[in-house]
Amino acid sequence: MKNRKTAFVIPFKDLRIEDIPLAGGKNASLGEMYRELKTKGVDVPNGFAVTAFAYKHFMSVTGLKEKIKDILSDLKTKDTRNLMAHGKKVREAILKAKIPEEIEKEIIIHYKKLSREYKEKYTDVAVRSSATAEDLPDASFAGQQDTYLNIRGEEKILEACKKSFASLFTDRAISYREEKGFNHFDVSLSIGVQKMVRSDISSSGIMFSIDTESGFKEVVYITSIYGLGENIVQGAVNPDEFYVHKPTLKKGYKSIVSKKVGDKKVRMIYSNDKSNPVKNIKVSKTERENYSLNDEEILKLAKWAVIIEDHYKKPMDMEWAKDGKLNKLFIVQARPETVQSQKDLNILEEYVLKEKGEIKVIGKSVGSRIGSGKVKVIKNTSGIHSFKKGDVLVTEMTDPDWEPIMKIASAIVTNKGGRTSHAAIISREFGIPAIVGTNNATEKLKSGEFVTVNCSEGEEGIVYAGKLKYKIVKHNLKKISKTKTKIMLIAGTPEQAYEQSFIPNDGVGLAREEFIISSAIKIHPNALIDFEKLKDKKLKDKIESLTSNYKNKTQFYVDKLAEGIGTLAAAFYPKDVIVRTSDFKTNEYRNLIGGELYEPNEENPMMGWRGASRYYHKSFIEAFKLECYALKKVRNTFGLKNVKIMIPFCRTVEEGKKVQEIMKSCGLKRGKDGLQIYVMCEIPSNVLLADEFSKIFDGFSIGSNDLTQLTLGLDRDSEIIAGISNENDPAVKKFVSEVIEKAKKNKKKIGICGQAPSDFPDFAKFLVEKGIDSISLNPDSVIKTTLEVASVEKRLKR
Repeated sequence: MKNRKTAFVIPFKDLRIEDIPLAGGKNASLGEMYRELKTKGVDVPNGFAVTAFAYKHFMSVTGLKEKIKDILSDLKTKDTRNLMAHGKKVREAILKAKIPEEIEKEIIIHYKKLSREYKEKYTDVAVRSSATAEDLPDASFAGQQDTYLNIRGEEKILEACKKSFASLFTDRAISYREEKGFNHFDVSLSIGVQKMVRSDISSSGIMFSIDTESGFKEVVYITSIYGLGENIVQGAVNPDEFYVHKPTLKKGYKSIVSKKVGDKKVRMIYSNDKSNPVKNIKVSKTERENYSLNDEEILKLAKWAVIIEDHYKKPMDMEWAKDGKLNKLFIVQARPETVQSQKDLNILEEYVLKEKGEIKVIGKSVGSRIGSGKVKVIKNTSGIHSFKKGDVLVTEMTDPDWEPIMKIASAIVTNKGGRTSHAAIISREFGIPAIVGTNNATEKLKSGEFVTVNCSEGEEGIVYAGKLKYKIVKHNLKKISKTKTKIMLIAGTPEQAYEQSFIPNDGVGLAREEFIISSAIKIHPNALIDFEKLKDKKLKDKIESLTSNYKNKTQFYVDKLAEGIGTLAAAFYPKDVIVRTSDFKTNEYRNLIGGELYEPNEENPMMGWRGASRYYHKSFIEAFKLECYALKKVRNTFGLKNVKIMIPFCRTVEEGKKVQEIMKSCGLKRGKDGLQIYVMCEIPSNVLLADEFSKIFDGFSIGSNDLTQLTLGLDRDSEIIAGISNENDPAVKKFVSEVIEKAKKNKKKIGICGQAPSDFPDFAKFLVEKGIDSISLNPDSVIKTTLEVASVEKRLKR
């Protein structure tokens, strides 16, 4: 081809990543993938780029460059009225100008060639902008220019190209460049003309090769909706969400560790209206309740994400689409991830809410910060002039046009959108807490009221009434000493696992199932087992509403429990994650949906039917088997062999044997495939018979709370005698000392999980002196206790 630097059009096959100055980030990346990754199985629709040189030529020969400079000479971006007036003038000037004939001719030649390749007279294409400074590691530019879908015919292509040139000067793009310090004429525009993927009759979405909230790099995060992908970018639809664990995926496992259904209320499809080639229609209830991707497709996309990331050698942000006619997946865009990958991982920043208030709205959190301010409900862009710095922006969905006020908000709350919507991406980039997909924020929140937007507690974001107190704690992880005693975490909330993985740790010493069961499942396992036999219609309807995409109700229990455990295990892989099987008391099991049908009323549930005693009982054995199947799925299907299993409240050695027989019948045999089974040491019998327990278990974890109550004859639910409970009691310490000694003698691992080492520095010192292998702590006390343990080890010269 002729001199590339002066070419008006370059086909994808002739582009590479080094061509960003010619074709912009999107097009250069598409060309790179089309050339280099098709041979590795990554499918990319073909197309061509109208170059930045063509844009500059257009600006020059028409005199637009000088005209635009003149229009913008008195621009004031902080004055939204001024910004809108100037932006409109610039766009009108571009749309009135004629694209030079020599550029039009080249565009038409390449469009005809693309149409012939796809065996159509006028093939359907997407026309997208690709700014030459776009998608650089330190500047996202995401959504700053416009996209035109289902464009057919020479006239329509040329019209869309001119609109793309004009979109370099949308209000949001002008403001963004000013914010980032880019000269308006240092940024040029290339246009990508790419064969459409018929996702209007299938699905599409966005995926990242990094967790967008925490920066955890070992997962692929995929979002998916029905129809064309513009709805997900704009935040018009709450999507399905999937996480795939990369290290085990690379080993050949089907490691989809999390699946969540979004409401997917509308889908964008092709329209016969010539003035508007796409339109939105409602999605049926059945489709909304089902996933818009199957497992095979999720895994294929995740493998592509790994291939693309490995090729570019950096975390990537990708758009994908499934062609409903061809039944094939395609990657339609890929660019570097520009927020989490830039974080300093040596500084751990922790936002802690110090008080609680009335809950106003709940949605999906973006980031992990807290913000507060006066609510400003804005229904459309005409209201943005009244927005003041520090206000909380509340709107239906945060379209890219809102960017000029987004950057001055203390927080953002939207009715619609998922965690890969444009609003979420921009709020992350500016470090602003955001809650998306609330459904009702514009109704529940009123302009003028003060609220606190809390994104610090995992996936669920909460808007509280009033200005609540919070603190920001910063830790320099370089200053945290490594200890010989393993410092492990107590975990149970999968939504916080990726964030918590950055806390200095040696794995998870206690992963609780209870939170997963009560929040992700909510239903008593026996109610799922007996679903068809249930006579209470209201109860059946309630269960059906939570499990609508599952015909087999027990599989719902297995899958959701496996996903929760799998997320915890993935976050800390390949470090040990010791999962304690369910330890609900009867009163807690009664609180689950349908629980009152299966649970007795006990006078003292703390001492009653709990732990191992439930697992082999005829009233619960089938429910325990569901837990076993979930654990088997985590280890064998997800490939997370770092999971070890721990049995709680095991009163006798005989109980331990019975439980292990059931586990074995479910495919969890101790010693097979590296499986280790531990026992909680929380009953005096566990200490007194530690030699015998050592013969059937691989290790112990001291549960200091229960061991204290049973040693001192307390009920820790009783407030009257609560003051007597103290892990520092000599009797408790004698038991702890004895079991550590016996475990060491029998060459079994011994750790502790409980509040004592966090609450009492002397108790932590005592444990280190006795030679305990590991101490498991709540995340908020890890750094403080690690420093204490390091100090003790130094004194003991360990």
